Amino acid sequence: MQNNRHSTIARAWQQSCRWGRVLHRQTTGLLAAVVVATLLFTLACEREPELHLHNYPELIIVPPEINLDLEAVWDYQIGYDVTYDWKAEWYYGWDDIDFDIFGNIGYTKPTTFNLRRYYTGNTPLAPHDQVIANTITGYTFRGEYNWGFWDLLVWNDVKTLDGVQSLNFDEVTTLDYVTAYTNQTMVPSRYSPRFTRAFYEPEALFSAYNQCIEVREDLEGFEYDAERNVWVKRLDMVLQPVTYIYLPEIILHNNHNKVVGVDGSGNLSGMSRTMNINSGVAGPDAIAVNYNVRFKTNCDMDGESVDIIGGRLMTFGICNINPRSITRQEELGDQQQHYIDVTMQFNNGLDSTFVFNVTDQVRQKYKGGVLKIELDMDTIAVPSRSGGSAFEAVVQDYEDGGTWEFPM
Repeated sequence: MQNNRHSTIARAWQQSCRWGRVLHRQTTGLLAAVVVATLLFTLACEREPELHLHNYPELIIVPPEINLDLEAVWDYQIGYDVTYDWKAEWYYGWDDIDFDIFGNIGYTKPTTFNLRRYYTGNTPLAPHDQVIANTITGYTFRGEYNWGFWDLLVWNDVKTLDGVQSLNFDEVTTLDYVTAYTNQTMVPSRYSPRFTRAFYEPEALFSAYNQCIEVREDLEGFEYDAERNVWVKRLDMVLQPVTYIYLPEIILHNNHNKVVGVDGSGNLSGMSRTMNINSGVAGPDAIAVNYNVRFKTNCDMDGESVDIIGGRLMTFGICNINPRSITRQEELGDQQQHYIDVTMQFNNGLDSTFVFNVTDQVRQKYKGGVLKIELDMDTIAVPSRSGGSAFEAVVQDYEDGGTWEFPM
């Protein structure tokens, strides 16, 4: 019995000397963290010349550490040598009440991640027929990888102020990609003929996808780290946003207490309902996205006191594009018209729904930004009957000089 136990321990020790260890590490970028994934194979035991390692090396993954702000996310050119400066257009501001209602104006650093590992054997870029799902709390994950090719998909877990999540994920229809989407609200969807209701806006979502990660038994492509006595293989993954922030603001000049409030919500039409988080390409279904709005009085606009209806809107962006692959507006191919509608409450107790055409602004700011509308209230009559439909003002883009149409 004693000899058998010693024999078992000896075999276990010999086998353990053939095991490997893999480590993913990361470094932080400005727009989104650049992940330095590091595969480490321990050399604590003496290796055989053929490097007959165990078929399932242990793997540690450290997901992205994110350091994001608005300037970083919106760092793109809107014209020839013209870099977008959102602060120059943003007069609504962001106070404590806005934070309580809408949350942070920019992106918040995630702390929990979803990891999907797809093993394709000896065939790179093969369709996914199996998946290993893991949730990472913090920045360390430990698992096992077989020799061959792997695809890795990472996206952040969603955290909300009220604990209610609008984002849904479809991982069942196909294993080749994950689709994020939201569902309909009870709010009517104006100017979106395919749907009768507006849709919830998604929460902030980031993803990173890397294909054809090869783990080889002969350690080709690995470097030796003498300090840690390990072999290292490095690969880069970039975690980037797949939801985009718009800041709509309706600036009321000469209001003089004519408009006294709003009903608390607005819609932006022509945006995508879904997102392929592997490719970063928005889906083809155009919807109206519902978002919260707030009315502020006596805001300063370059020395002028104005009233402003503003809010923050998160969206999957323009249909059928990945904004990260776009370098200029002409490449968009956007087929949708984009309208903002907001219901304003007047001082006589009645309300009216205003609809603004912001198509040019949305296309110009395809990664998100300020959607600014200016309205001279001296030209707007107080509605004489309630219901909104009796008085709908369609205001053209302000860039054309402020031409307004008021069909009654």
